[in-house]
Amino acid sequence: MLGTPIRSTGAIDMSEMLSLPFMQRALIAGVLVAALSSYLGVFVVQRRLSFLGSGLAHAAFGGVALGLLLQTDPLWVAIPFTIAVAIAINWVRDRTILSGDTAVGIFFAVAMALGIIFITLRDDYTVDAFSYLFGSILMVSRTDLWLSGGLVVTCVISYPLWARWAYATFDSELATSDRLNVARDDYVLSVLLAVTVVVTVKVVGVLLVAAFLVLPAASARLLTRRFVNTTLVAVAIGILTAVAGLVTSFYADVPSGATIILTQAAVFVVGMGVARGVAGKA
Repeated sequence: MLGTPIRSTGAIDMSEMLSLPFMQRALIAGVLVAALSSYLGVFVVQRRLSFLGSGLAHAAFGGVALGLLLQTDPLWVAIPFTIAVAIAINWVRDRTILSGDTAVGIFFAVAMALGIIFITLRDDYTVDAFSYLFGSILMVSRTDLWLSGGLVVTCVISYPLWARWAYATFDSELATSDRLNVARDDYVLSVLLAVTVVVTVKVVGVLLVAAFLVLPAASARLLTRRFVNTTLVAVAIGILTAVAGLVTSFYADVPSGATIILTQAAVFVVGMGVARGVAGKA
């Protein structure tokens, strides 16, 4: 699991590492999930919805705990559970005077409380629950890979919505006045984000999902100004840091998820330095 270091020796080279089936699956999963998280993360960052990513991650844990209690594949329970929470957050935000952060906070707390109850109702929950708290990229299955690949295809197919999401991101009132169904588009974005969060939980764990969504997008935001460039740079950063983090964790014998996040954080620090340097010259 991701909370456990990858055992390796200095004698193992890249070719031998890549010959290991679990590392092949881990690299594919890391690349796919990083691309998805970074693609959607630019909307999370630009709309100031970082708390939503964390809230959905904890909602996903509630779904995982329910799946463990029912003794079924937690992934297939967590997906509808998290989608329901994402829809509920949007519904409360749109139909009450409460802010989006307040709605997220409410469902964040409820989902976590339910998760705690679900896992304590099962005697042998510890290992399984911990694997989702801290991630288990080395244990991803072919089903996980197919789901991640399916999400990538879905995002590609939904590319025409990207312009609509971007329009509403910068001026939702003007987008509405142009007869765009902003509310419906937001629901679609929330559902995609919910499914992506569930898949990402398998890679980096509940505790690190928010960082996985935010860091590549935040770094790209520092380095570029045009939104389309920000999206492309964020995806590139996400993919490269996922690969670099996995390789580093293999040779340094440290947890993979945390190493990926720290690699992304290092890129963010470099991005801040570049942005300050450019601003100083302007």
